[in-house]
Amino acid sequence: MNRKNTFHKVAALIFLLMALLGCTSKESTKDNKLLIVTTTGMIRDAVQNIVGEQAEVIALMGPGVDPHLYKATQGDLKKLTSADLVFYNGLHLEGKLGEVLEKLARTKPVVAVADHLPDSLLRKVEGFQGAYDPHIWFDVSLWSRAVGVMGDYLKQFDTEHADLYTASTNRYRQRLDSLHAQVHEQIQRLPEEQRVLITAHDAFGYFGDAYGIDVRGLQGISTVAEFGLRDVTNLVDFIIARKIKAIFVETSVSEKSINAVVEGCRTKNWHVQIGGSLYSDALGEEGTPEGTYIGMVNSNVKTIIESLH
Repeated sequence: MNRKNTFHKVAALIFLLMALLGCTSKESTKDNKLLIVTTTGMIRDAVQNIVGEQAEVIALMGPGVDPHLYKATQGDLKKLTSADLVFYNGLHLEGKLGEVLEKLARTKPVVAVADHLPDSLLRKVEGFQGAYDPHIWFDVSLWSRAVGVMGDYLKQFDTEHADLYTASTNRYRQRLDSLHAQVHEQIQRLPEEQRVLITAHDAFGYFGDAYGIDVRGLQGISTVAEFGLRDVTNLVDFIIARKIKAIFVETSVSEKSINAVVEGCRTKNWHVQIGGSLYSDALGEEGTPEGTYIGMVNSNVKTIIESLH
């Protein structure tokens, strides 16, 4: 039995033991508010914008955390079993948490947000029939629809505050609609030949489709996939052929992969610089503009434009 299988079985066993021991009872929160647990910071930010002061909202994954590789801790299991409601992204983004979340859904409301979006709006993954790209937040208009999904579920779950959730969801979605138009306008200012975004893994596909920018990632849609020498060579050749001057690291992914590309370009006498760090699978530090979804998007767009212009 390999280590990964052993971990998953141990995590599942811990979860079941906690349930049997009665750990699914809700912990007290301030003013007896609802306790809502989310996996990613993007979902936490969306839910917080909807519920305001009506609930305590906790994200399992903080800044710089890669959800593809994230493993549940015993503390996470306690939070999940104590929650009134759980939201997660779905589409296998939280790969190593999937089994735990599926088991949890037998005992309480657990919502995979992306599963409620129309398949026609999701990006298919090349080579994997029936699989979709989970990075839905990079198309702001699609993320607005995801916020609508969360708002609708909260209205059904907590009917007492349904009117409040309706109003706050609508307000936040209006802000997202404005952000979507703003991002589109800013990216279009880049000359078309310079609209090429190269990152560590293929997280920005929705961004490219929505805003007209060619996106390339060294790794696939999941950082679980390893990159090889051929992947590096192909990307290096592409960068040189297109005379690309900047590529980007991601705050939640090791710089090792992108540094290999930079070095590969140098060996072929092409100097490509690191254009900056982009927020891909995690928000920035709490209390900063980048610690919110809107702030994260604005930061990414600013970094991209300044480096590629």
